[in-house]
Amino acid sequence: MDAEFVALEEKVQQTVQLCQRLRDENRDLRERLTTLQGDHRLLGEKIDGARARIESLLKQIPE
Repeated sequence: MDAEFVALEEKVQQTVQLCQRLRDENRDLRERLTTLQGDHRLLGEKIDGARARIESLLKQIPE
């Protein structure tokens, strides 16, 4: 009976450790996602700015 409790305790500890690792990984992934979303927004703004400048330059070219 003691062996069964020890085995169960080990499984519970393993489950707790796995849960903590998954929480840590989830937190890291959420932080990375937030960073990448910010990068994506900035790149979109840069592309829009470049597009506007190119359109402005194209309008200045004589036909």
